[in-house]
Amino acid sequence: MKKITIYEPAMCCPTGLCGVGVDPELLRISTVVNNLEERHIEIKRYNLINSPMQFVTNKTVNEMINKNGVDDLPFVLVDDQIVITGRYPTNEEIAAYLDISLSYLAVEDSNK
Repeated sequence: MKKITIYEPAMCCPTGLCGVGVDPELLRISTVVNNLEERHIEIKRYNLINSPMQFVTNKTVNEMINKNGVDDLPFVLVDDQIVITGRYPTNEEIAAYLDISLSYLAVEDSNK
């Protein structure tokens, strides 16, 4: 199975879900990542503040930052190839990259 890695701009915490105003896009991507991790599907998120060495040690990411700066973050890599810059992937894109059903990304109702 393919692997998705998301390199994010500097945020106050690893998920960006702290503070008073939560960005709905960060909430969506956090939910998707959590759901995939629960299903043992590999997807990683690296925040520039919390994981700076990941940005340094990944040659592709390091070259992009040296060339364009951090304004193009987030970078989305599939099997270490940049496929998206400047935004998070949609749920449909994630499902397509991983060749999985969209239902894997959905929030399950715990009241069932």
